[in-house]
Amino acid sequence: LHDALPISLGEGVMDNLKVAEGQSFAAVRGEVPTRDVVDAIMTAEQSLQTAVAIRDKLVTAYLEIARMQI
Repeated sequence: LHDALPISLGEGVMDNLKVAEGQSFAAVRGEVPTRDVVDAIMTAEQSLQTAVAIRDKLVTAYLEIARMQI
């Protein structure tokens, strides 16, 4: 279960980025309203920021463990 978290989180971020990209291209073709594009981009940005924050916490925890004396 714990091993699946980073993979599913990464897949979710990539899915959100792909949706935002698709919405952007559809907007250029005049197929979707601008508001839908903005919503998709904001969702992608939020998921990316979450992934970066989790990565930073993991790196910090790893560094703390690495500094511990045995």
